[in-house]
Amino acid sequence: MTTINCRGSLVDLSMPKVMGIINVNDDSFYSGSRFTGREEIRRRATQMAEEGATWVDLGAMSSRPGAELIDPALEWQVLQPALEAVLEVPGLLVSIDTVWSLTASRCIEAGAHVINDISAGTIDPEMMDTVAAYADVPYIAMHMRGTPKTMKELTTYDDLLLDLLNYFAGKIHEAHSAGIKDVVIDPGFGFAKTLEQNYTILKNLRKLCIFGAPVLAGLSRKSMLYKLTSGTPGEALNATSVANTIAVMNGAAILRVHDVKEAVEVVKVCGMATR
Repeated sequence: MTTINCRGSLVDLSMPKVMGIINVNDDSFYSGSRFTGREEIRRRATQMAEEGATWVDLGAMSSRPGAELIDPALEWQVLQPALEAVLEVPGLLVSIDTVWSLTASRCIEAGAHVINDISAGTIDPEMMDTVAAYADVPYIAMHMRGTPKTMKELTTYDDLLLDLLNYFAGKIHEAHSAGIKDVVIDPGFGFAKTLEQNYTILKNLRKLCIFGAPVLAGLSRKSMLYKLTSGTPGEALNATSVANTIAVMNGAAILRVHDVKEAVEVVKVCGMATR
C-alpha cells in the first residue's frame, strides 16, 4: 500500500514520511518531547511542519515502562487544547496516541486525522469499532503485551518473529472486519521486548511488509539505543539516526521521531542511495 487516506488528505508512502512526537504530559521518558502550554505546543508543531513532518502525534499518557494508564476523561481534558493548537498549523496532520475509544472519538470529532493505539484494541475492545465509525481515519496498531506497567515482565516468546506475524495477521483482519480501511502496523520497539529482541525485529523489519500494510518504526531515543551506547535519551540522537536509516532500508514507511529535521534527512539520503 503506497497511499493512505487521512480524512481526505492522501498521503503517498512510496517515499517514507515522518511523524513528530509531542507529549503533553510530564512523565514521558524523554524530557525534550514534553510540552504543556498551548502556545508552546503550537510553536513546536509549526517547527515540525517546517522541518518536514507530515503528522504530529499527540499523547497525554506516558507509555514508558512502569507507567500507569490514565482515565480517558483526564486524557481528553489535557488533549483538547493541545489538539486545537496543532490544528492551527496549516498543512499538518494530527495523530492521537491513545488506548481509549472515548478519547479517540472525541479527538476525531474535534478534527484529528489518525488514531495511534499502542494496544491495538487490546486494552479497549471498542477501539476498532469506534475508529471504523468515521470515514477515512487510518489506525495504527502496535504490538505490545500487557500494559506499560507490566510489559517488562512479558518478554518471553516461543518465536519472536512468528509471534509478531501471527499477531499482526489477526489485528489487520480484525481492523478490516470492523470497517477500518487503512491500517498501519508498528512492531512496538521497546514494548515487551528485550534489547536483543528489538534488534532482531529491526534486522528483520522487512518481513512485516508481507501484509501490504505500511510499517511504522518508533525508535527515537529509546533505551535499545542509549543503553547500547552507555548514554541517556538526550544523547541518543546519532544512534536514532542510524537506527532510522536501518529501518527505512528495511521497509519502514513512517518514522515516528522526536527530531524531525534529522529524520527527514535520513529519508532523503536513503531515497537517493536507492534510486
